[in-house]
Amino acid sequence: MYQPGDREPAPGVIALVQDFLNTTDIEVGREDLADTTGLIAFCEAHGLPLRDFTPGDLAALLDLRELLRDVCQAHAGVDVPPDRLAELTRVLDRAHLVLRVDAHGDTDIGPAPGLGDLEALTAALATAVTKAAAEGTWRRLKACAMHSCRWVYYDASRSGRSRWCTMSICGSRAKMRAYRKRTAS
Repeated sequence: MYQPGDREPAPGVIALVQDFLNTTDIEVGREDLADTTGLIAFCEAHGLPLRDFTPGDLAALLDLRELLRDVCQAHAGVDVPPDRLAELTRVLDRAHLVLRVDAHGDTDIGPAPGLGDLEALTAALATAVTKAAAEGTWRRLKACAMHSCRWVYYDASRSGRSRWCTMSICGSRAKMRAYRKRTAS
């Protein structure tokens, strides 16, 4: 998937979350999940055999997308209202995950078997977040701090402190606004 500023896509399991969150481009008004057909195409592109979604399922997943985007924006230093965090917690509390142990004692977490497609996709996203948190990559998945953008990018910088999807566009805009505000007085 395209990344502004020549950024590399997120590595490993967290790429699923990044791709899901970037199914909309706020700045240009693109929406890949305008209907259930778009949602099915997203699932197919990510090897998820999920095809049975209702318009209500789509609405729930769009809400989840924005809740996760809010948290990714928090990773870039933007405050998230407590009610949004509480709502995300409620949604993820319903994600049915199971911990599996193999004959060698190795463990893996993943969606529980037998879930409906809405629950299975929610669980797949929750699994990716859980694994990324364990790997230390979750906090590097950020949404651009520019509210008119909110593109989700992976911060691979050494310090892990970037705030904008690309310095040449959103970073420059933010710095110019701050400069104008300082010099206007």
